[in-house]
Amino acid sequence: MANVTFKDNPVNIIGELPAVGDAAPDFTLTKTDLSDIRLSDFNGKRVVLNIFPSIETPVCSASVKRFNTEVAKFENTEVLCISRDLPFAHARFNAEQDIKNVISLSELRDSEFGQHYGVRMTDGPLAGLFARAVVVVDENSRVVYTQLVPEIAEEPDYASVLKLLGRDAGDLEFCTTTSTPEHSRPAEDEGPCDDGTSGRI
Repeated sequence: MANVTFKDNPVNIIGELPAVGDAAPDFTLTKTDLSDIRLSDFNGKRVVLNIFPSIETPVCSASVKRFNTEVAKFENTEVLCISRDLPFAHARFNAEQDIKNVISLSELRDSEFGQHYGVRMTDGPLAGLFARAVVVVDENSRVVYTQLVPEIAEEPDYASVLKLLGRDAGDLEFCTTTSTPEHSRPAEDEGPCDDGTSGRI
């Protein structure tokens, strides 16, 4: 079981993010038009999962706006903004902020996403919601990057995600961003990926 903090108070998470190099677990989530969509619907594309507690908070909304701006720079790439907010809340926010380049998704009908991706908070004031995390999946549905943001009140590491998206798939070496910077290494370094798990893939 992983743990993060919310305003410096420890919070437990139901499990762990999928491991870099593994096949990304498929899921069914609900769009703002109330239709359901699966990760497998994006086979052949790179997919960024921007996971957060609620679109109704400043940090979560900031992440959606940032990814909405940045994703247009990259070909064959989709950003899925995922929370437990109702589709109506996502739709209202998108209309107010002119969000058009990302796909907002709700864990409305199928409650397995939070468990399969290890992001559901099990205690603290936000228990039941998702922790803040980013998972990047390549064209072959393989996980190539993960970040569990150590402090929920902080934004994710956009720079690492955007740098990864800007590289050719054949050049990638994959690292996990951890809560301790000394255990992470940028993908372009020559040495092994010291992410505290399985090394460079």
